Amino acid sequence: MSGGVIAVSGATGFLGSHLVAALAQEGRRVRILARRDPAHELWRGIALEVVRGSLEEPRSLEQLTLGADAVIHVAGLIKARDRAEFFRVNRDGTRAVALAAQRYAPAARFVVISSLAAREPQLSSYAASKRAGEEAARDVYRSNRDLLVIVRPPAIYGPWDRATLAIFRAASHALVPVFGSGRTAIVHVADAAAAIARLAAGVGGAGLYALADDHPVGYSTKELMGEAARAVGRSPHFARVPAGALLAAGRASAWWGRLRGEVPLFSVDKAREMLHSDWSVSAGELLPPAIYQSRIGISEGFRATVAWYKGAKWLD
Repeated sequence: MSGGVIAVSGATGFLGSHLVAALAQEGRRVRILARRDPAHELWRGIALEVVRGSLEEPRSLEQLTLGADAVIHVAGLIKARDRAEFFRVNRDGTRAVALAAQRYAPAARFVVISSLAAREPQLSSYAASKRAGEEAARDVYRSNRDLLVIVRPPAIYGPWDRATLAIFRAASHALVPVFGSGRTAIVHVADAAAAIARLAAGVGGAGLYALADDHPVGYSTKELMGEAARAVGRSPHFARVPAGALLAAGRASAWWGRLRGEVPLFSVDKAREMLHSDWSVSAGELLPPAIYQSRIGISEGFRATVAWYKGAKWLD
């Protein structure tokens, strides 16, 4: 498939931008969907085919998917004004891309990037919308499931990520907050992008898979925040945050966002996700080692991410 076209939605987002670079590095021809002419430091020297448009425009989705050898649907919302907005993008957008891929690239592998949160749809509107997106893709591909791959990444971190920047900012304080009693799997964006690129190239079979670093059982928040503190050059001193306080902070963040006309990432739904007891990844969920093996562990990955944040002036 070295000369084939790989179509990517959500290419201008955090994971999408790294995925485009990984695909191009492997010699793939990459076609992306974007609302405006894209530019990214990772894409220097890459000749991209750009389709202007959005998930709501059938003509744009036709142009994106037409004749593609694989279609990777990365686009989605991680924050929204309400549950309806989450579902409009994460469920209905997935269905629209799946329908276009099946119609205009009927032999193409369709790779849906979901989230580990989809495992627990009762926790939040985001988690429910990602599970609904998976179900929408399965419904479209019910007669040819051998073309459908669904990937559930855990928390993804790395250069250019603003979502996990908050972890390193919090770890820079004299007292580092910890909460909950569960464990959370993570993965570096370069590892995630490499795995998804291999899946799009036809490596491995269809199905539902999860990703993780070399410690899929995950980390406690104390372990995560301790690694983050060391990465920013601190010796961590921890302060435990009660669950009720974290939920209250989520409600306050959502209220303040509404007051300012903004959509904060942190909300009471996000607090519920953070307090969930098990975001680990089991051996049965992971991509098989023949397809994917993590190359970047937490200590190396966190140090490199902090170095990038500091170089980009995102973290003092």
